[in-house]
Amino acid sequence: MSACSRLASRGLSALAGLLILGCLAAEPVRAEPADFAYYKGKTVRIIVGFSAGGGFDLYARMIAPYIGKALGANVIVENQPGAGGITATNRMMTAPPDGLQIMLVNGLAAAFGQFTEQQGVRYDLAKLEHLGTVSGNPWVWLVTDKSRWKTVADVLNEKRKYMWSAGGPIDGLSDGAAFTCEALKIDCNIVLGYPGSNDSANAVAKGEMDMLYVVDTSAANYVAAGDIRVLATISRTRSKLFPNVPTIYEATKVPEAGATLLDFHSTAEKLGRILVAPPGTPAERLAALRDATRVALTDPALIAEGDRTQRNVEFVGAEETRKATIGVVSDPTPKQKKRMIDILNKVEKK
Repeated sequence: MSACSRLASRGLSALAGLLILGCLAAEPVRAEPADFAYYKGKTVRIIVGFSAGGGFDLYARMIAPYIGKALGANVIVENQPGAGGITATNRMMTAPPDGLQIMLVNGLAAAFGQFTEQQGVRYDLAKLEHLGTVSGNPWVWLVTDKSRWKTVADVLNEKRKYMWSAGGPIDGLSDGAAFTCEALKIDCNIVLGYPGSNDSANAVAKGEMDMLYVVDTSAANYVAAGDIRVLATISRTRSKLFPNVPTIYEATKVPEAGATLLDFHSTAEKLGRILVAPPGTPAERLAALRDATRVALTDPALIAEGDRTQRNVEFVGAEETRKATIGVVSDPTPKQKKRMIDILNKVEKK
């Protein structure tokens, strides 16, 4: 067992999570013969389980031409919104393993959905073929710029029920809001049914909803468009995209029990945006997909484009991604799972 594997088996503390991701990036990726000739002139689809215009869609459209160039194929993006990405991820489990479709998965939401046995989940992240991680960014707390809540203290001091917009029962937006509300003892109603983070942000901007929990790369687009403001970064470190915004720990005194919840969730968030292929994809085609993913996501031109558009790319290899995913999916104890389910059961349907 490698050092990283031993770390992963010890639990999901925030420190362990950071060490896992750090050491995994240093481990070598196993070489396989790659069948690039198979891909020449073919069309490969990147499936996105959310509607067009959201963060995952924009990331997929940014990386598609680079993966296409590396493969020698035409790579297109196909949106399959539904249940916060669950529907599309389920389809990947039974998709033809021909190497012609891959998916950009919300690693956090997919992992949480699986280990809490969320209704409707039929996928197994451990059985999907991992190609690599595109990025893992901190998540932030948004409100409309017109709101009277200028700080976290303003929210905590006002005794009322707050409406948070989200998509599916576990899509990052909903579970992040649930954990934040539980950790800070805020009375919340998490409303599901929005097709993607873009729609959820529009609901906040229009005043239809009060708040939104979203990854900082998506938040940057919403803030730039106006009518949206960041209250805090839900992490122990500030977002590079919002360096002047305090972390939740700087903004308020988080109770110890609440900090444990937020640290647990932050560790899972570092799974970020994962590229996967259907189970059973032939080894030589899988090797080509993995190699193309590595070449594309380490291309200086793509990294520079990501920096310009505030969609940063921080590649983690296939085997490393798989090990980190399994660590999050498999490690929670029965007691931890029950706690997560109790929190997530507070999410109400729209």
